[in-house]
Amino acid sequence: MDYENKILKLFKNGYLTTKTVTLKSIPRVYLSKMLKEGKIERVSRGVYTLKDTLIDEFVILQKKSKNAIYSNTTALFLHGFSNRIPLKYDITINSGYNGSLQKDQNVQLFYVKKEELNIGVIDYKLKSGNIIKIYDLDKTICDIIKNKKKIDAEIFNKAIRAYFYSTKKNTLKLYEYAKEMNIYNKVRKTFEVLT
Repeated sequence: MDYENKILKLFKNGYLTTKTVTLKSIPRVYLSKMLKEGKIERVSRGVYTLKDTLIDEFVILQKKSKNAIYSNTTALFLHGFSNRIPLKYDITINSGYNGSLQKDQNVQLFYVKKEELNIGVIDYKLKSGNIIKIYDLDKTICDIIKNKKKIDAEIFNKAIRAYFYSTKKNTLKLYEYAKEMNIYNKVRKTFEVLT
């Protein structure tokens, strides 16, 4: 099988990274050739799509780092706990990360220790059918409490109130996450005001 066909078979949901091609020992020159011939499109540094694939910014940003997880106001929006479309994508990444997301003007990065990164991560299916990684609702609430100074006050207050009265909440999980994140007292005080 020729390299171009191998490359086409590597696309997942219409997307492919240069890293995937390199790991399969396929010379990158074939990506350039397919790009010039108009068979594929480059949508971001190191990220390609098949021709006529609907571009999904959520997918493109997450392809830039396997450790990127949508969080804070972006996760609130995806969970339906904020009706305000985020101006920037909130992404949590492991501390020590040094990559292209840091240079992206549409991204606000939040850093956590590597051992805390995967607490409460879930797969979220977008309307496009693509799957991205975000924090579950209870972890997202912990995050906005932890990062309160960086969160718009109106979004914060509405989300806390909506969570408090929501049937989707899992208080047990919320306080487990709070303990793991060393913010148990902050979380408890936030909700004591509402009781």
